[in-house]
Amino acid sequence: MKQKIYPCIWSNGNAKEAAAFYIDTFGNGTVETDSPMVLMLYLHGEKFMFLNAGPQYPPNPSISFFVVCETAAEVEKYFHSLSDSGNILMPLDTYEWSQKYAWVQDRFGVSWQLYMGKMEEVGQKFTPLLMFTNEQAGKAQQAIHKYTSVFEKSSIVGILNFSANEEAPESYVKHSQFTLSGQVFMAMDSPIPHAFHFTEGLSLVVECADQSEIDRYWSALTENGSESMCGWLKDEFGVSWQIVPEILGELMQDPERAPRVIAAFMQMRKFEIEALLRA
Repeated sequence: MKQKIYPCIWSNGNAKEAAAFYIDTFGNGTVETDSPMVLMLYLHGEKFMFLNAGPQYPPNPSISFFVVCETAAEVEKYFHSLSDSGNILMPLDTYEWSQKYAWVQDRFGVSWQLYMGKMEEVGQKFTPLLMFTNEQAGKAQQAIHKYTSVFEKSSIVGILNFSANEEAPESYVKHSQFTLSGQVFMAMDSPIPHAFHFTEGLSLVVECADQSEIDRYWSALTENGSESMCGWLKDEFGVSWQIVPEILGELMQDPERAPRVIAAFMQMRKFEIEALLRA
């Protein structure tokens, strides 16, 4: 299945170094595109984009990657690699939800939740997990319903709320799993104050087949949110999205045409495919 939505990690000029590190850590990885600005990495068949854009928006744990590991040795291998020169957010241990689990922020600022379980429980190796904190805490369920109403082939797999005797209101989401365009995502609320929130440091890219798709997603996701430039927007929960045409990569591969395409979309908020084709 073609991956319609994929994460974009904001990098401070070190995308190539990060990609090599993740291939070494997780294995089964290849770099598809490597330009001065954009690097496309595939890990276990899943697509990650790295944007060499400077120091403005380092990634933070508001969006992490839930990693399914099928053995304790696999969890330990990833943990030791990712925690080297990184930060341990939750130590490697046995928890009520997994015999082996850890939450680590690596040397590049990217966060990983390492979970020992079975692939069939999730269906993919890496799953973006959105954590709603501070002023967004308590809005995870609202966001899940919003997103699954916007994207086709979407469903809510399950939502687990906090119980009455726990440290958060019962309306808060303890863990959830849902699909957007056939891909799995997760979300949770955090009742604990954090020094981070959703930023451009980790955004979600949506590739669109035509202008009508771009228009539809742009309209739905900017509702109560805000527009930015070059196809970027923030939704009402502060999550950053990039709504882009599928043909953009092809246009950018033409060395003669690419500068004109870049000059055209640098003037745009929402992408206009016809204007790109005329560039």
